[in-house]
Formats: sequence, C-alpha cells, structure tokens
Amino acid sequence: MNREEFEIEVCANSVLSAIAAEKGGADRVELCDNLYEGGTTPSAGVIFQTKLHTSMPVFPIIRPRGGDFLYTKEEFDVMIKDVEIAQNMGADGFVIGCLNPNGSIDYEKCSRLIEAAKGLPITFHRAFDMTADPLKALDICGKLGVKRILTSGQKNKAVDGVKLISKLVQLASNDVVIMVGSGITEMNIAQIAISTKAKAFHVSLRENYHSKMKFRRNDIYMGGTKEIPEYINKYTSAEKVQQLIKYLDRI
Repeated sequence: MNREEFEIEVCANSVLSAIAAEKGGADRVELCDNLYEGGTTPSAGVIFQTKLHTSMPVFPIIRPRGGDFLYTKEEFDVMIKDVEIAQNMGADGFVIGCLNPNGSIDYEKCSRLIEAAKGLPITFHRAFDMTADPLKALDICGKLGVKRILTSGQKNKAVDGVKLISKLVQLASNDVVIMVGSGITEMNIAQIAISTKAKAFHVSLRENYHSKMKFRRNDIYMGGTKEIPEYINKYTSAEKVQQLIKYLDRI
C-alpha cells in the first residue's frame, strides 16, 4: 500500500505527543485530554501550543466529560463554546458525537455543533460504537455531512470488530471515510487493513515516561485510584508511528 493511499491519525494527549506524531509521519492528530476517561476537550492553551509547534491538521475532540454521550443543555452549551474557542486557537477540524437515550445519533445536537464549526471538517468519534444500529448511524452521519467516522466495529478492540468494519467500509459513500481505531499497533495494523479494506487508521502508540520527581508520596492518588499512576505519563512515540507506517507500506 503506497503511503498516499492511507492516512494515519494519532490520538495525541499533549503538545509533546502531537510533536512526536508529526515527527513519526502522521497525517493528523486528534487532540484530547484525559485519555483515562476516553478523551475530553483539550484546553485552549494546549490547542494553541500544538498549532504553534506543528504544521499538520489538529482536530480537538469536543467532549466535556467522560462517560456516556447523552448531554444536558448545560453540557452542550459548553461544547458549543469550546468549538468557538478552539476555532480561535486555530483548530483545523473537530471530533464530535452526541446520542439520544435510545442509542441513536442526536441529529439536532450534532447539526448545531457542525454549524458552529463553520465548514471545518468533522469526525464522528466512537460514540458511533455505542449506537443501537450502526447501519442507521452510518446513514445519519452521511446526512450530517461528517467527513470521517471513527469506529472499532462496536467492539472493545478493532481487531475483534473487523466484520462490521468491513461492512461499513463497503457501504460508506465516497464522502464518508471509515477510520478504524482502538488497539491498533504496528503488530496488527496490516491484518486489520487487509481484513477490512480500510484506508484510514486512528492510533495512539504511546510509551511510558517516568516522572523526574525525587520526593514522592506513594500512598496518595490525585486521581483517586491506583489504576492511574501518579508518576508515569504516557506520550506518543515517534518511532512507533514510523514503524507502523512501514508495516502499511509493505502491504
């Protein structure tokens, strides 16, 4: 597969991750905060500094909290304002997703976010994987005019969702790109690409960076849980991105 035939988007949790993603050869970053919650809206400062230090497209996720994708009026008002602020910081597109209580896409809320984006390209994120009927959701995304749909095939990991992903790739119009994400590494991307015929992939490819703090309180957890380490941060590895692209080039 020639390099121009596929696109790699990196889920970047910081300015450092975005810089590494570009160095590794990524086409674009989805900029997030709080990946332990599945990704929330990054700050204005993070968006601004990412644009300052990189030249590739930067798509912030617009998600005010973790958890489900059913938003209150107050939460949605925050999302609309975040789109405005992110545009002012130089965002090149947005990653969105809102659902109704019955698991269908909230057309009205998504339409309002898209309108607020003023023509910038839109990715519908993995709220898609939480929909009750993915084929109907695909149709609605097409009507909304989203550019990409990020999906794992409604499984925890994309490698287990290849059957649905393949169907979505087959059914998607030329205007909607099915972007495969969740658990994609340099070790399985070739298998997933061949199985699904997908041409767009969403990866994180992070590695651990240990804190330089010398004084530590190992009995206190700012996140309230031992599962969130206090003295280890995870950032995208440029080398892993480069390796993943090499694997795709060999297909």
